[in-house]
Amino acid sequence: MLGGFGHEPSSHWVEVVPAQDHPAGSTITVGVTPEADMPGELSQIPQVEHTFRYITSNYSEFAGFPAPLTNGGLNEKNVAARDVWSNSREELWDMTPTDQTGPQYSDLSRIAMERASSAREAVEILGDLIDTYGYSTYGGNSHLFADENEGWVFIEFSGGAGLWAAERLGPDEIRVSYPGYIQDFPVSAVDGTDPDFLGSANLVSFAQQQGWYDPATDAAFDLQQVYGQPFPTAEFAVGQDADPEDPAPYRNPVSLEEEFAKLAPVKLEDVMRIVRDPRWSDDRSGYGHVAELRSDLADPSLATLWVAPTAAATAPYTPIAIGTEDLPVEYTQHRYLTAEASSTYLSPEYAEQEATEYATQTFKRLMYAACSRPEDYLAEVTAALEGFEAQSLADWRDVQSEAADEIAAGGDGADVLTSYTHDRALAGLALGNHLLDDVLALSRENGGLRVPEVEVPVGTTASARSLSMAMDGVSARDRMNCDAGGGWTDGSTLDRAGSYGDPADVPDFDDARISGNPAATAAAGDGDDRGWLWGIAGVAAGALLGVLATWRLRGAKR
Repeated sequence: MLGGFGHEPSSHWVEVVPAQDHPAGSTITVGVTPEADMPGELSQIPQVEHTFRYITSNYSEFAGFPAPLTNGGLNEKNVAARDVWSNSREELWDMTPTDQTGPQYSDLSRIAMERASSAREAVEILGDLIDTYGYSTYGGNSHLFADENEGWVFIEFSGGAGLWAAERLGPDEIRVSYPGYIQDFPVSAVDGTDPDFLGSANLVSFAQQQGWYDPATDAAFDLQQVYGQPFPTAEFAVGQDADPEDPAPYRNPVSLEEEFAKLAPVKLEDVMRIVRDPRWSDDRSGYGHVAELRSDLADPSLATLWVAPTAAATAPYTPIAIGTEDLPVEYTQHRYLTAEASSTYLSPEYAEQEATEYATQTFKRLMYAACSRPEDYLAEVTAALEGFEAQSLADWRDVQSEAADEIAAGGDGADVLTSYTHDRALAGLALGNHLLDDVLALSRENGGLRVPEVEVPVGTTASARSLSMAMDGVSARDRMNCDAGGGWTDGSTLDRAGSYGDPADVPDFDDARISGNPAATAAAGDGDDRGWLWGIAGVAAGALLGVLATWRLRGAKR
């Protein structure tokens, strides 16, 4: 399994990108513009003849990086990808040329989804691209790739020297990339014959030239020490709450790996919950992804990415299979939080798309409402979301089985998969609206909606509600979040382990927007007596999942 989330103040939307054939001579534009913090120039590189089908969350803004941007997803070859920052040492920042060219982090993420048939092949493709065309950096980055057999960590370093490295993860390993890292690296691996490590040909020699590594005196070639920066947070004990004054709480991947190991044997529900954890699922978390990389699928089209359209702390996961044809328009691109939306008019071509409700905005509103008073609302919101997902987890096995039967009979199963995903996505949106209305109504009754406590400049006639709404501060502690100190108000991820969701906790809500799938309509919260069966089935199905838990948490960019 591979889970994670985005970290961008931007619009986000979900897309199923079809497999495509491209004419000979086709190219793609890669790189960054002069507007990037580390400026560069866009360039073109060859497109391949055929690109694979994949599921992703796109987003619209990262300064100097042309949209749409992506951090990965899941492709038709059962390869999952996640992207996460990994700051290179400051000397490498200073070495980075201002006219840098070559693919940047999003280009690499998208290309891996389009071209890789395995996790290792994703690493080989990216390494070859950097060797051939260079790399455009914002300060250092990493990726996690996984398939049903193994995972790979891939680090690309700043500096303009084409430095990169990769490490293989086995079936019983847990890796938290928060930030992404590789420590001990065998120096001989740069020749390409090591089964567990790969790297650019100059990875060791460049460090020696700079005086950062001396094989005569250094016990190991530790990439984190040689090329990286210290983790933002010092090591901490399992279950220890972060210092309230820590500006980057919990950002020590080694400590988080020790915590995650306490969940073993890891189930799908565990990864979904850890990505939802309010210690990091906050206003900057653009989406939640969990890829379930099964080796026993009847057909590749049944491979599934569980997607929360924005921060999973207050948004439900929807199962999306590779064979799903499309998604409700409510989950596609809208103008809320999209770059330049406030200074441009809408193209009439997008009028009806924009007229629909935007799932990302609805669940963002639920976050702002619930997280304003997490001690009052978060427990009930979380219970409703997990109860809803328990229904989805149980239903999904039957949906996959029905689609497999259709495929065996000569069909493609797409209608079965698409119908359920549409119904469940819209049911989740209806639940979100119901929870949002309830929370706001309760807040109005409990003292009224808060008036911003901000200073109105002398002479200004506008009220506090009309002043700038921009956040004053830059740390993780400053952002809107639901963290009660170590997680939820009613316990941490470890405290909650062993059970996941009770459909009885899903409130009755208006399901008028749901159509097409009777099972999905029944599961939308109508109090059906089968609710307890769904809950048990969801947990039992999760318990049968494999033990690969390559996990990545998307951290803040530089």
